[in-house]
Amino acid sequence: MTATDVRVGRDLIDDSALKDLMDKIESEGLELLGPDGVLTELTSRIMNLALEAERTAHLGYEHGDRAGWGSGNSRNGTSPKTVLTDAGPIPVDVPRDRNGTFEPKLIGKHQRRLEGFNDIVIGLVARGMTVRDVRSHLQDAYRVEVSPELISKITDGVLPELRAWQSRPLDAVYPIMYLDAIVVKVRSDHVVVNRPVYISLGIDLEGRKHVLGLWMGKGDEGAKFWLGVLTELRNRGVKDVLVVCCDGLTGFPDAIEATWPQASVQTCVVHLIRNSIKYCSWKDRKKVAAALKPIYRAPTVAAAADALDDFEIEWGQQYPAIVDLWRRNWERFTPFLAFDPAIRKIIYTTNAIESLNYQLRKVTKTRGHFPTDDAALKIFYLAICNIGTQRGGELGTHTQGWKQALNALAMAHPGRI
Repeated sequence: MTATDVRVGRDLIDDSALKDLMDKIESEGLELLGPDGVLTELTSRIMNLALEAERTAHLGYEHGDRAGWGSGNSRNGTSPKTVLTDAGPIPVDVPRDRNGTFEPKLIGKHQRRLEGFNDIVIGLVARGMTVRDVRSHLQDAYRVEVSPELISKITDGVLPELRAWQSRPLDAVYPIMYLDAIVVKVRSDHVVVNRPVYISLGIDLEGRKHVLGLWMGKGDEGAKFWLGVLTELRNRGVKDVLVVCCDGLTGFPDAIEATWPQASVQTCVVHLIRNSIKYCSWKDRKKVAAALKPIYRAPTVAAAADALDDFEIEWGQQYPAIVDLWRRNWERFTPFLAFDPAIRKIIYTTNAIESLNYQLRKVTKTRGHFPTDDAALKIFYLAICNIGTQRGGELGTHTQGWKQALNALAMAHPGRI
């Protein structure tokens, strides 16, 4: 409802009329809210009057007016219907005409709910409620029984919006791009399987974070898959990316070099640390984490290599898999050491996208599995819209220390920003 709507409503119904109505409600002990409440009846009457006004405009003459004689069309009674609104279910009488040409705009022929009600359902789903939770909430708040099929149909209404969002134009340059994945359970060929949903997040020149797209994978993606994803981003306008942070995804570095040859691919340091800790016994985790610090905090590549040698001497015999992990990822880790401290602080981790993933997991953890790929993607999209400031992918947050990092990036990549 707009400010104009509110002002017009005040002009139509003055305070004295409302006071008389409330006095009558109190004196007669009438119910104000609920299916049998006065507000429901009042809303129903207003909607009926509006529908009748639409029919009159369609026919071109008032009820009982002789001008309608011989006009070729006339009134033909009404059909009862209950529509779902923000205030609950409202009974209305939808007018008909003899020729069947009248189609009301307030409530369409097959419409059973007003748009405000759809927004309520979509908002509840975006905040992580399951279909069962939404049905229970609507029953408690509005005393209306809603089928699971209706809730699914309402949320399916965002699929065209999702498609448009997924193909929207993007900026020409993103200094930093993150790529990560969340695993969800999806039913496929009558079997529930784990499927990764890949999420790309870019930081623009102003330091704003944008979700650039969502892609449903199958779990065995290689260079061909990633080349398709990055080509899509390039075709949507991304001409250059300075630094791409990822978790050593198979085939991704090759796809990066084919799409943006000048981009630097940076393995997420925190992912390396977490994957290292997986090989540790619980009692050694803090000691191993402390022993790894000299490696990723080293001022130079040579100092980092010496620190890794020291780590191998101390822990290599007990945890050889950790040493192997770092040596296998060494070429993708060391570019990190060449960056200015201001840049290191931002690309040190994929925290920006992991924070988003944490909020998305809250939305999906209450669901056992999704029936289709689209069902999963629309929930992710609605959650992103709920997290952000608008339905455009922007998360509404800025990167701390961005100006200092942007200056360092400009110096490290002259002519590209």
